Amino acid sequence: MKLFTKAVLTLSLAASLSLVSVCAFAAEEAPAAATQSGTAGIIAHIEKALVEVSKSDFSAAQIHLKAARTSSEAIASTSEAAKKAHASLMQGQILSKSGNVAKATEQLTKTIELYKAL
Repeated sequence: MKLFTKAVLTLSLAASLSLVSVCAFAAEEAPAAATQSGTAGIIAHIEKALVEVSKSDFSAAQIHLKAARTSSEAIASTSEAAKKAHASLMQGQILSKSGNVAKATEQLTKTIELYKAL
């Protein structure tokens, strides 16, 4: 019985320590996301996604495009140009998801130009 109790206590301690380390990692990531807000952060994510699309690594590109889209949604309601840039970003994400490298690259390049104009 003592062996069973020690095993349960050890497993619960290990689980709680792993949860604490996950929370600490998430807390470290939050300030980095906050600094990448605004159009500069959106452009940075789109440029990273362009690099990944050119390497045909669509899963990594989707991560950057999702981050750019999240940031873009915050400013999309500010003006008509921001709405157009956001729509262009969504179209680029769709093309990237479908695996069309040439059209996705073209669309994302157009999106970068729209955000630079803001």
